Amino acid sequence: MTQSSYTLTARTLHWMMAIVMILMLAAGLVMSDIEDPALKGTLYSLHKATGIVVLFLAGVRLFWRLSHAVPAISAALPQWQRWGARLAHWGFYGVMFILPLSGWSMSSAAGYPVSFYGLFVLPDLLAKNDTLAPIFKDVHEISANVFIGLLVVHLGAALYHHYVMRDDTVRRIWFR
Repeated sequence: MTQSSYTLTARTLHWMMAIVMILMLAAGLVMSDIEDPALKGTLYSLHKATGIVVLFLAGVRLFWRLSHAVPAISAALPQWQRWGARLAHWGFYGVMFILPLSGWSMSSAAGYPVSFYGLFVLPDLLAKNDTLAPIFKDVHEISANVFIGLLVVHLGAALYHHYVMRDDTVRRIWFR
C-alpha cells in the first residue's frame, strides 16, 4: 500500500528544521550589522550553538529519511516537476549540513571557539588558518544564498500546489 503522507516524525523534523533554519538565516543576515559589541557577541554565540543543533537535527532527519518510506510524488506531475522536487529536497539536505559545517570551520579557522550555549566548547574542526577562514566564510554565505533560493522555490511550489493545483502535496507534510 502506498503511503499518502509523511510520518509524524518526518513532519515534526521538517517543521522544526524550517523554523530553526529561517530564524538562523534572519540572525545571520542582521548580526554583522549590529553595533553593540555585547549584543553582537551574544547573537554570534547563539547562532553558532544553534548551528550545531541544526547539524544534529540534519543528521537525525537524514537518517529518518533514508530509513523510512516517503510518499510517492504524483505521477500526474510533469517529469521536470518531479525531478525539480527531488533536486530541491536533496539540495535542502545539502545546505542543512554545509551551512553548520562551514560556519564551524570558519570559526575554527578564524580562531573563534564554538560554545554550545555556554555548556561546553566544541573542538575546533581545524587549526587557526587565516587563508582558510575567508574561504569558509564564502562557502557559508554562498550556502545561505542557495538556501534562500531553495526556500523561495519550495514555498512557491507549495503555494502553487495548494492554491492552484489544489492537490494534497502540502497536506502530506502538514499536521492534521
